[in-house]
Amino acid sequence: MVRKTSKGFTSLSKLCACFGLKRDAIYKYKCRADKRLQLEKQIIHIVQKRRKSLPREGVRKLMISLQKDFENQKVKIGRDTLFKVLREHKMLTLRKKYSCRTTNSHHRFYKYRNIIKDVEITRPNQVWTSDITYIRTVKGFCYLALITDMYSRKIVGYDLSDSLELKGCVRALNKAIYNTKTIKGLVHHSDRGIQYCSNVYTQILKRKKIGISMTEENHCYENAMAERVNGILKDEFYLDQTFTNVAHAKRAAKNAINLYNQIRLHLSLDYKTPNMVYKLSA
Repeated sequence: MVRKTSKGFTSLSKLCACFGLKRDAIYKYKCRADKRLQLEKQIIHIVQKRRKSLPREGVRKLMISLQKDFENQKVKIGRDTLFKVLREHKMLTLRKKYSCRTTNSHHRFYKYRNIIKDVEITRPNQVWTSDITYIRTVKGFCYLALITDMYSRKIVGYDLSDSLELKGCVRALNKAIYNTKTIKGLVHHSDRGIQYCSNVYTQILKRKKIGISMTEENHCYENAMAERVNGILKDEFYLDQTFTNVAHAKRAAKNAINLYNQIRLHLSLDYKTPNMVYKLSA
């Protein structure tokens, strides 16, 4: 092996002599570097395939979800190495902060107390938590009403509309009730927004004998799970982007919720998906 200098070419032996190295050490180093490069290419290829469906899945969950893929390709890798590789290739996920108020609790309707504060959640369809989050379009905001089962974290009902009016929340609620086999002993938990306190909404809950629970004033953390689901859909499924129109946003929301329910692993569910936990326990 030779190296070109400003005065021509020199041999690898002379270079090794200059730095007190042996030729074998150079070849071994090059071999290790080539192996590392090949390993990185394999890792990036495997991660890119996974991120076609879950583009913002974090390192810890990737280690679990890709375990079989790594084993099949005989790739031995730890979390620190995976983190390092993704960082070097600028593939780490970033979190954004959002600020858009969707809750109006200053209204004339009755505000119910929080009846799930000290309740242990032990099964699906024991407590549903509801919330509204905004989605941007070119012409303005549209609003995604979500109902999530607190035990399994599954989104059991949703609706996206172009206004904060009551109809979207009602459609999400009716969809959740329609798709559920039994709602006996169910409690519906939400913030004190006018949509959830309205007579139309609460009458549906009362007719179905569903308990009504709400966060207490200035205690938004009492609906933390619903807020967390909102954040996941935006952070990990690109619902934080600006869509062309409401129809475009609806297609994106439907796809995001399907992936969230069926594919995304949850640390709180022992790295299972919401659908798996809901079906196993319901």
